[in-house]
Amino acid sequence: MSESELQRLQREAREDPSAFWGREAADLPWFSPWESVLDWTPPTFTWFKGATTNLTYACLDRHIASGHGDRPALIWLREDGAERRLSYAELLHEVERVAAALRALGIGHGDRVTISMPVSVEAIALMLACARIGAIHSVVFAGFGEGALGQRIRLSGSKAVFVSDSTRRRGKVLPLKHIVDNTLATGDHAVEHVIVQRREPDAAPAGDGEVDWDDFLASGASESGTYAELAATDPVFILATSGTTATPKLVVHVHGGYMAGLETMGRWVYGLDRNDIWWSTSDIGWIVGHSYIVYGPLLAGAATIAFEGSLDYPGPDTLFRLIAQERVTGLFTAPTAVRMLMQYGTEPAEGHDLSSLARVFCAGETLNPPAWKWLQQDVLGDRTPVIDHMWQTETGVPLFANPWGLGLEEIRPGSGGLPMPGWDVAIVDPQTHEDLATGQTGMMIVRQPFPSLTATIWGDPERYAKDYWSRVPDVYTSGDACRFDEAGYAWFSGRADEVIKIAAHRIGTVEVETAFLHHPAVAEAGATGQPDELRGEIVAVFVVLKTGFAPSLELEQELRATVREVLGPVAVIGDLRFVSSLPKTRSGKIMRRVLKAVVMGVDVGDVSTIENEGSVGDARTAFAQLQAETGA
Repeated sequence: MSESELQRLQREAREDPSAFWGREAADLPWFSPWESVLDWTPPTFTWFKGATTNLTYACLDRHIASGHGDRPALIWLREDGAERRLSYAELLHEVERVAAALRALGIGHGDRVTISMPVSVEAIALMLACARIGAIHSVVFAGFGEGALGQRIRLSGSKAVFVSDSTRRRGKVLPLKHIVDNTLATGDHAVEHVIVQRREPDAAPAGDGEVDWDDFLASGASESGTYAELAATDPVFILATSGTTATPKLVVHVHGGYMAGLETMGRWVYGLDRNDIWWSTSDIGWIVGHSYIVYGPLLAGAATIAFEGSLDYPGPDTLFRLIAQERVTGLFTAPTAVRMLMQYGTEPAEGHDLSSLARVFCAGETLNPPAWKWLQQDVLGDRTPVIDHMWQTETGVPLFANPWGLGLEEIRPGSGGLPMPGWDVAIVDPQTHEDLATGQTGMMIVRQPFPSLTATIWGDPERYAKDYWSRVPDVYTSGDACRFDEAGYAWFSGRADEVIKIAAHRIGTVEVETAFLHHPAVAEAGATGQPDELRGEIVAVFVVLKTGFAPSLELEQELRATVREVLGPVAVIGDLRFVSSLPKTRSGKIMRRVLKAVVMGVDVGDVSTIENEGSVGDARTAFAQLQAETGA
């Protein structure tokens, strides 16, 4: 049997990583060549040492220089119908204006800039402008509370904060600026400048020490907006992990390695090219937004859609209507969005021409097979592949996927896909660190660096070494529980510390949650371990029902029977409670540590990154009611 393109690249990357990545990165824009491709002494490593480049130059200037300035670059859409459309030349013009204004403000190489703005042309131009002059942007999801925002401003040591006065969601104007005001009022920060984008006609005038966006731009009239030639090792941005752990870590990505990883995965996984109308439905506050709303599509010369609002407002057909309207060719969305839309059935998609859509990608959490089936078969009629894949803030790009750009392999619903070239991965026993056999669940590790893998945590290199490179000595530990099947596909079952141990059996939280989704009444489920004297642990589950279904003892019994049928008797379900929502991060990941804390009756810890604070109280109330009913 002949070797596939994926297998060839995997083999070449294993045999000689430096030669492999030297070839892959050769066509990217480098102002000066590297002295070495990879220098590595665990846990520290450096890619493309000695080279100079600039990520924004690679995203914009080089396309214009090759005659593509008139091609569409950025399409900004908002749920209320507002829009802006910029070509590559027009986007570069905006970025140069912002870059010049940053320089006029005294922002330069190595300075940190916090961006607390919704998805907008201004925010994206600001990201690109920071990278252009060598400043380091720290984008914080617009809508985070004062605690989360203040923590990130302090940890980054930001010199300037950019904020919008509002955003739009589900038809409402949501004020944002007061969050920054209250955060900075403490004085516990290094911020020298606050720049405010005023989007509402009745917005309050600038306060003391504040600068309006238009005045900020005007201040740069006499400054240059040209790009700086930067070391490949210079940081381009820092970004906090999304918050399934209690304390965020400020991950660092650099110009050279991030660019190389981003461009290759754009080709291999997504098949991005100049003809694409690409839509990632994420937010710029997350790594997906950085990598595949902003930098990745622009590196490829594609048109990228940036959407502000809710995917089911003003109606549940919004996603499908916009795909048809913009003739979207590639879509990247989250499993939580698929599960949300699944509650409305297939009717919202009917009547919209989705024929332009060539492929759909999901990441963030496992795309459970029932959700995959609904989108792939019921909505898209098997005409368009729906492809799950897996990555982390720390990796910057996918580790596992079914690579559209290299020739699609068999889709196995529920799997994160196959290891991508350059990711030397294995599954090991968390205690012995020995490699596990096919089918056994353990901890996923990476044996050697990848170009876009973060090489440090901002301001805390000791924590980086401890959290990522010491649990299994001298290898990167992802923290994810996973197993490989006989064909090498990865099956993720949650975080390694979330695996539930029932008697002698280990079962992942994702496996249990997926089993519940097989019942037509279930919209979402969140699982965690619960102490049990006989078995050590059993499963506690919080269930969100679809519209039209109501909690009942009969339904509870049906759900338990469904899980037993899907997973067998090993999945012992203990407490099961119906709730209106699950605690999630703003990027859509279930915060299972919060569910665990509720079950154990302990403090939930930092929930500043939570999407719906009421979900914690909802879970606590449901669990307390259960204890009262059972006398526990």
